[in-house]
Amino acid sequence: MELDMLPQLSESDNLHAIAIQLVASKQGALPRNLNRATHAQIMTWLSNADPELGSQVHNIQGAPLSISGLIGHRRKKNFVKAGDEFTLRAGILHGDLISPLLKGLENHGLGKVVMVDFPFSIKAIYAMPGSHPHVGSSQYSLLAKAPSLGQDITLEFLSPTSFKQDQHIQPFPLAHSVFGSLLKRWNTFAPEALAFPKIQWNGWVAAYDLKTKAIRMEGGPQIGSVGWVKYNFPDPEQARIANILAHFAYFAGVGRKTAMGMGQTRLKQR
Repeated sequence: MELDMLPQLSESDNLHAIAIQLVASKQGALPRNLNRATHAQIMTWLSNADPELGSQVHNIQGAPLSISGLIGHRRKKNFVKAGDEFTLRAGILHGDLISPLLKGLENHGLGKVVMVDFPFSIKAIYAMPGSHPHVGSSQYSLLAKAPSLGQDITLEFLSPTSFKQDQHIQPFPLAHSVFGSLLKRWNTFAPEALAFPKIQWNGWVAAYDLKTKAIRMEGGPQIGSVGWVKYNFPDPEQARIANILAHFAYFAGVGRKTAMGMGQTRLKQR
C-alpha cells in the first residue's frame, strides 16, 4: 500500500522518536518472538486511538515507523527478573502518527501490558526531546540543511542490520545498501519538495568494527551486523546527501525489518 492511499496522512515535515519504559512483572526467559510482539503492540496502541489508521499503517510497504527491540540488561539465556527495566523505542517518520500513538498509549494508561504471554508494566512514556536518551524530534526540512560532515561519515549499527540482495540476505552494511535503504525511505515519507533523485552510490568502506549477531524471531534467527562503519564519499554532492541521510537514520533505521527491532542506527559524532 502506498502512502498516497492513506487519506489520514497528509504531507508532513515532522519526525519523532519516543521511548516507552517497561518493567518486567515476573522472572523468566523472554519469548523468542518478542520483536514481532513489540511491533504488534505499537500497532495496537495506534489502533486504540484510530482503528482504521492502525490497520492501514500496518499494511504500508516500508512502514512509517522504526521499532526497537527491548533495550536493557539481559542475564544468561535471555533471562530476566521481576523489576528489570527495559526501553521500547519508536521512530516515527510521519508527523501525523505521533498524536494517535500517544493517544493510544494514554488510553492504555500506565500498567500491565502482555507480549507473547510475558507480562510487563508501563512505568513511563517519554516524548519530549531531552527527557530520555532515546527521545528526539526534527523535521525533514531541518535535516535537509544539516551542516556537512565532509567526505567521512561513521554510522553505529546498534541492533542487527542486514539487507535483501537478490534472493539472499547480506549482513555487511555496504555503502550502497545502507544509503540506498535510507534514500528510499526518505523519498517515501519526506515532503515531495525535499525528495532526492536516484543515486548510483560510489561511497566505500574506509574502516569498520563489526560482528554478526542474531535476533530471535518466530521463523528462526535473523542475522545482521552490529558495530560501526566509517564511509567515505569522494563526490561532494553524494557526501552532502549521505550526511543528511545519516542524520535521518536516527529515526528511520536501516535495512530489513526496522519495525521489528533490526537496523537501529545512529550517526557517530566526531
